[in-house]
Amino acid sequence: METFFTFLQRRVDDSASLLCVGLDPHTADLKEPTAASALDFCLTLIQQTARYAAAFKPNAAFFEAFGAEGWTALKQVISAIDEESKKLGSLIPVILDAKRGDISSTAEAYAKSAFETLGAHCITLSPYLGKDSIDPFLNYPERGVFLLCKTSNSGSGDLQDLTVTIDARPQTIEQNSSSIVNRQSSMFLYEHVAHLAQQWNTQNNIGLVVGATHIEAMQRIRKAAPDLWFLAPGVGAQGGELEAALKAGLRKDGRGMLIPISRGISRAENPKLAAAEIRDQIVAVREHLRR
Repeated sequence: METFFTFLQRRVDDSASLLCVGLDPHTADLKEPTAASALDFCLTLIQQTARYAAAFKPNAAFFEAFGAEGWTALKQVISAIDEESKKLGSLIPVILDAKRGDISSTAEAYAKSAFETLGAHCITLSPYLGKDSIDPFLNYPERGVFLLCKTSNSGSGDLQDLTVTIDARPQTIEQNSSSIVNRQSSMFLYEHVAHLAQQWNTQNNIGLVVGATHIEAMQRIRKAAPDLWFLAPGVGAQGGELEAALKAGLRKDGRGMLIPISRGISRAENPKLAAAEIRDQIVAVREHLRR
């Protein structure tokens, strides 16, 4: 069975792109503050940018703000991406930016909503309730999840930068106090999340959200999770620098990252041209880093 990340990698290769086009219908950018206007806004972006998109990332919050009509619009947006994909002859993944996280029984309902009702291919999740809270999503092996690891916002360090001590002692062997100290290691909480995600990724359907605004953290996370895909928000409006992010986060094979851009495309005078230029910048940086 194809996994989410083999599916994503095929689209990355088809499009020669690591660009993830964000679909964030801010009310201020709409002709009217309605779900219908949000839908039109997104449909226009999809038509103009699909050729250059490795993935699309609709943000659930901007649709939920319009109530039931917004939820219907979100489903229509995902369907429209599928239709545009068929025209191009290359299926474009849809990453639902919802940042869900709850106990397993509730997570089952969230997973069904995202993957079955809406038809998304992937979803962003908080891992802080533990693995049993993400298992219901992993039970869809052809779908994917991106776990929040080191987020792009300035306040991310309040929790994610806490130092944790990991006890690596075998649980069945008695050890003296000196050997206990030697078997303990300290790391940032986000590094621990990365190590866990690397261990949990037995079906090739787990990735990490790693902000492009925190380059040193990204370097640490790549070391902790050498195989995983990163969703790396923060380039552009939040101040992240593209070349630095790609240098820190790309895998050795030149893949393993998606660069989400929302306002930098949607608010451009010509979104199609903006998407093409960003895609080309990514290509140029990847080529430069290969030398």
